[in-house]
Amino acid sequence: MGNTALLAQNLGLGAAATGEYRGALTATRFSDPQAELEALHAGCGVYDLGYRAKLVITGSDRVRWLNGMVTNNIRDLAVGQGVYAFLLNPQGRILGDLYAYNRGESIVIETDQSQVEKILATFDHYIIMDDVEVKNISGEMTALGISGPRSREVARAAGIEIAESMPLQIFDATCTCDCDCTRCTCVRGENAQHESYELWLSPGDTKKTWDALVAHGATPAGSDALELLRIQSGIPLYGVDIRERDLPQETEQARALNFNKGCYIGQEIVERIRSRGAVHRKFTGFVWTNGDTVAPGSKVVVGEKEAGEITSARLTGEHHPGLALGYLRREAAIPGKEVVIGGTPARVAELPFGTL
Repeated sequence: MGNTALLAQNLGLGAAATGEYRGALTATRFSDPQAELEALHAGCGVYDLGYRAKLVITGSDRVRWLNGMVTNNIRDLAVGQGVYAFLLNPQGRILGDLYAYNRGESIVIETDQSQVEKILATFDHYIIMDDVEVKNISGEMTALGISGPRSREVARAAGIEIAESMPLQIFDATCTCDCDCTRCTCVRGENAQHESYELWLSPGDTKKTWDALVAHGATPAGSDALELLRIQSGIPLYGVDIRERDLPQETEQARALNFNKGCYIGQEIVERIRSRGAVHRKFTGFVWTNGDTVAPGSKVVVGEKEAGEITSARLTGEHHPGLALGYLRREAAIPGKEVVIGGTPARVAELPFGTL
């Protein structure tokens, strides 16, 4: 397990239930996850992002080198902007996913704590004669997240002025609170329809920032609510929904791919798939309404034939449908199509699910 996360250690919130999430120990819930989810959708929820690791890449070759490592365009990434990308092996299989942010004199990589060891080892393997240095700064910088339409209002009331920004824009927030934070870097969330921000902080500044946000109306949210939000949003999680055996186009994450950037590791396979036609299966959403529990790993049956598998699943609360993510053969992945998941009648749904 990676670093123990903020809420369990730095914040000292013993009333929160804790557990492992994405490679770190964090708060799983503070109250009812459904109520916490509602705050993330309709108000302002605040949550620990200590499970997100940060690496800094420096050196004169950093842009050229990283552009040759990942699936998205680093070469043309503007200062103050980020991008989502996959890291592939030479056979085009996915070794990990990450966000890369151009900070001018450096590139900051953000990924889950559970992926750090593999990503660092892969990076190290491919730094040969390049002027590139990769440093893990997760112990020096961590983060809190805020989500919901009242996020900027609550942050402003707490003394943190978040500017109008574009998705994956990174900038220094203006702090006028009594927290006396040593630094506060803000990142706008990627989903343009769901407002959220990451506040990158020194570990010593997290408790006072958390307390200020809660005091001005933010609702604490644990990883159970974050998982419900992730699944509702149709976002795959590496190590759960995306595995090393998967190909990039199977994941339906076009946001991770750039076909005009030139060569990178695994690019030949990605381009071959594009030129020869679609893959045989695709990342898909599923809905059911009878209250059954569907387990990850359950097989999806269409007619009498096995056609897919479930990777993530959640019951979203009383009188709400169950939601699942998984893979299905492309010809069967038609919204509204009836399927059976481990004996449970369900139907294919478009992603994202939205608020249900």
